[in-house]
Amino acid sequence: MGLVTRRTPAIRVEVATDDVRSTSRPDTLAVEEPLEIRVGGTAVTVTMRTPGDDFDLALGNLLTEGVLRRGDDVAQLMHCLDEDETGSPTYNVVDVTLAPGVVPDLGRSARSGYQTSACGVCGKTSIDAITATSPYAVAGDPLRLSPAVVAGLPDAMRAHQKVFDKTGGLHAAAIFGPDGEALVVREDVGRHNAVDKVVGWAAREGLLPLAGHVLVVSGRASFELVQKAVMAGLPALVAVSAPSSLAVELAVESGLTLVGFARPPRLTVYAGAHRLGL
Repeated sequence: MGLVTRRTPAIRVEVATDDVRSTSRPDTLAVEEPLEIRVGGTAVTVTMRTPGDDFDLALGNLLTEGVLRRGDDVAQLMHCLDEDETGSPTYNVVDVTLAPGVVPDLGRSARSGYQTSACGVCGKTSIDAITATSPYAVAGDPLRLSPAVVAGLPDAMRAHQKVFDKTGGLHAAAIFGPDGEALVVREDVGRHNAVDKVVGWAAREGLLPLAGHVLVVSGRASFELVQKAVMAGLPALVAVSAPSSLAVELAVESGLTLVGFARPPRLTVYAGAHRLGL
């Protein structure tokens, strides 16, 4: 398995009013490497990720992007022993073997069409596509949340971000129960990868759909992350930062509770306020 962090030479600079001081010292960085996800030997997507929890990342990606529908669509996941220029294994390819009779929707592979906020797609078309294809209806989820618990979720997640403590360079995602207890926390250089890792973990544990649970993310709430929450059956998404306009539209349309700027003692609710008793 690849390294999660790496030491590199750096120069620390301190700037005062009339003086500049520099010190050479090594720094710890988060590792970023490509992961190719294959289904039956066919390459589906490549994502830049932090090594670790690769099987969860691969499964979560295929589920939240709509390529697969259920966790038990997969019979086996394995690393292909690809090699770098020195002949050492990189573990940067995961091949997914499907259960008998399962036909993947490869036309919906990662970053296709409406599935990303970065490709200039039509908002209404995007929202209709997600709400029509999600295997779970989150609007009817009876989850109820305490505003005080929700405001504290990012800090509770932060306590588990061990690699961030060393590097300051990773996003995080977590799944919490309504009582504020963390089921799983994962870190990655990509926000969407961190979410895929926790969803993949839940799928492998047989917990999908994640009804009655909350997804927490360390950055902003993009359309893409709301999509992944809906595709996993999560009725609530809590973000440390702001949502995008399209993220709010998708949350409203799908019945998901969307919270931004969750930093004690405040939070901002953009959709699904009834779940917080508001």
